[in-house]
Amino acid sequence: MSAVRFAGIGKSFGAFTALHPTDLDVADGEFLTLLGPSGSGKTTLLNICAGYLPPSRGRLLVGERDVTATPARRRNMGMVFQSYALFPHMDVHENVAYGLRVRRVPASEIARRVAEALRVVRLEGFARRAIRALSGGQQQRVALARALVIEPDVLLMDEPLGALDRQLRKEVQLEIRRMHLARPRTTLYVTHDQEEALVMSDRVAVMRAGSVVQVGTGRALYDRPADAFVARFLGESNLVAGTVAATDGTTATLTVPGLPHAIAGSAASGLAAGARAVALIRPETVRPEAGGLPARIVERVHLGEIVALRLVLGNGLELWCRRLAGTDPAGEGIEIGWDPASVSILPDAA
Repeated sequence: MSAVRFAGIGKSFGAFTALHPTDLDVADGEFLTLLGPSGSGKTTLLNICAGYLPPSRGRLLVGERDVTATPARRRNMGMVFQSYALFPHMDVHENVAYGLRVRRVPASEIARRVAEALRVVRLEGFARRAIRALSGGQQQRVALARALVIEPDVLLMDEPLGALDRQLRKEVQLEIRRMHLARPRTTLYVTHDQEEALVMSDRVAVMRAGSVVQVGTGRALYDRPADAFVARFLGESNLVAGTVAATDGTTATLTVPGLPHAIAGSAASGLAAGARAVALIRPETVRPEAGGLPARIVERVHLGEIVALRLVLGNGLELWCRRLAGTDPAGEGIEIGWDPASVSILPDAA
């Protein structure tokens, strides 16, 4: 395993900049996910790491080795694609063994390593199964075994669960996470699915328009996003627009038209008094509170054990509140508040 460092890595296609100069470190044995919408640059960054795309600028280091100009076949990286890219004319064993045969590994060693890789992905007994006879989840695990069997320094995965249905996707997410915890390997994973990123990753790098916006643990990004874009992309959000009344660099207050009191919260960096900003109030922190802001419940959405309430305040502002089923208030009228310690005042990124 090796740490990966992107040092000023960027990529342009003619006049179009797909990836702005990026500095990003992946620690030895870390599972880091690149998360962002389509066109954010995450797959471009992954392909540069794999050696499939040459960077236009910057350097890529694996451990202490500069591999910027090293061909993909000499980087010792395992790649799992969204399409799996399995060979339909080969059985499971031959698909997994392919990379080892190309490397001229002795036959006895190939047999041992293929058997071990199939055990790791829970496909013992499937070695001679035809690829077309496998389910989507099983094919995904064959692709993962093929990447692991070469014992790569770095494991790369490009939205490998995109073709799976929701329930199977959740199961495979947990399988991959368990495998990583049992045998940590430096892993760079690409997805646009926020839940997938939060479930599987040690850290997440949120990308937007060719740049890394924020890097941190899932908890840190959820609780203290850098701006409104990150807040919208990670979890359900109430974003209340207003004007910064005051800030000391750590906390800030936001005045909102039609609300009797300013909203207080933790201040993101770069805020100044008089600037436009938003208050992030997560739906699970909104609660019934005697003497709080009066609101009307205009919609109830039952989500199993959770009930989501759409509220409208007197100034027309809409907020969502989440309550455990059975604890949501009866009727349409409600007074609400929230824990100020859970509120963030953020730049209003579009």
